Amino acid sequence: AESSNVTASEDILRKQGIDVVKTTRGGDVTYHGPGQIVGYPIIDLGKERAKVVWYVQKLEEVILETLDAYGVTGTTDRKNRGVWVGDEKVAALGVRISNGITMHGFALNVCPDMSHYMGIVPCGITDKGVTSLEKLVPSVEMGEVKARLINSFKKVFGYDSDS
Repeated sequence: AESSNVTASEDILRKQGIDVVKTTRGGDVTYHGPGQIVGYPIIDLGKERAKVVWYVQKLEEVILETLDAYGVTGTTDRKNRGVWVGDEKVAALGVRISNGITMHGFALNVCPDMSHYMGIVPCGITDKGVTSLEKLVPSVEMGEVKARLINSFKKVFGYDSDS
């Protein structure tokens, strides 16, 4: 991540209860906090499937299916990974795969405090915004979204409920 994409000083962020954490995943600067579903699956993809693009596309598919359950049409963009609704990102992805094992993952904005994005350039993208499922579907409930997301994850990755 580019440190220049953290536009607020670390002191100001800390006063708001926000820590800046550097990590080794793909992607750029993002925010994780209350109101998001942050999923960091740890999966052994095996050597033949240990391709970052395949895994990222599957994670995007999980989010797309979850949004679809609420009548929200999301899209993906090869240049700017994640899930978009119009020109606003609703889910960010940042992954790493080492020896076929996945690390890090995604953050779906359900009902976060959107002002926390003001201190960063999300994903290093200056000409697009961020949104939340709550902004698109005001009556959304976190517990229900989690359940739908888990079901979408199982379906997309081929896990059954008995696993």
